[in-house]
Parts: sequence; C-alpha cells; structure tokens
Amino acid sequence: MPFDFKQLSIPEIILIEPKVLTDERGFFMETYKYSDFVKMGIMEKFVQDNQSMSVKSVLRGLHYQKNPKAQGKLVRCLRGRIFDVAVDIRKGSPSYTQWVGIELSEENQSILYIPTGFAHGFLVLSQMAEVVYKCTEEYSPEHDCGIIWNDPEININWPINDPIISEKDRSLSRLSAK
Repeated sequence: MPFDFKQLSIPEIILIEPKVLTDERGFFMETYKYSDFVKMGIMEKFVQDNQSMSVKSVLRGLHYQKNPKAQGKLVRCLRGRIFDVAVDIRKGSPSYTQWVGIELSEENQSILYIPTGFAHGFLVLSQMAEVVYKCTEEYSPEHDCGIIWNDPEININWPINDPIISEKDRSLSRLSAK
C-alpha cells in the first residue's frame, strides 16, 4: 500500500502519509487511491477540489457545511507549512468540542482526512502556503457555516495569538450559539 494511515486522538481523523519515491529527478507519490482509502474505511466519494494560497499568519476557518451538504475533506499543503485543525461538532459524540491540530507541509507531504461532522481551519506558519483539499460535497452557500477561531469552549492552542482573519471569519459565532 502506498500510504500509512494513522488514527489521531479523535479516531475518525486520519493522518495519511504517502510513500514518496525520490531520485535525482525529483519525487513521485500517489496522493489518493480509492481502493486503499476504502480498505481503511474512507469510503466517501470526493466531488470537488479546492486550492488556496495564503500569506504568513492567515487563519482560515473554522468552516463546515450543514446537512444535507456536509463536507468531508482530504487536506494537503503543497507549498509552505500550516497548522491544520479539525473540531468535532457532532452533538452527542464522546469527543464533541475536542480538536486535533497537526502540521502539514511540503516537507512532510502528509494528508489529513476530516470526515463530515467536523469544522476545519488552518493557520499559515510559513511566509506563504498553498493548500489543496478534496471535498465530498460541492460548495453550497446556503449550507455554509463556521465557528469563531478563538471559541473558548473549544480552546484551540493556535501557535499565534493575533492571526490575520477575513471579515467573514471574524463575524462567526461560538459553537454554543449554533
């Protein structure tokens, strides 16, 4: 199998480490292979790919879509480094309001699987970062939601205290207001 799959502290969140083949020409790796993902229980069909570029200290998130358009995501950092976060927002879940944070970078080539029922956000740690992610649902403005990045109920330990945040993300409410 060209991937190592590792369950994180919230077992539904999976860190995927692809096998990278390098030689004097550069490298090659598979970033997604349906049959291997299905063997690990990741059975979603991905229907949309997104890409963003952000400068240092930009924080995007915490975003999610409500049912019936909830999105699972497969997140990679192509250039630079990010601190990627998934927050369990499934009411009744034993890990409700808990979060997982992991560094994704062009160096570690890791991929983070975030299923539906989780909010997602990331903070750029390098001068610039390019992030791509596959989604299990297309973007739906009427189902688009979010949680304020510094919600005290969630208490994410972000690596910086004063990130650059969009006006839209600054106006998000706390999870308890949902």
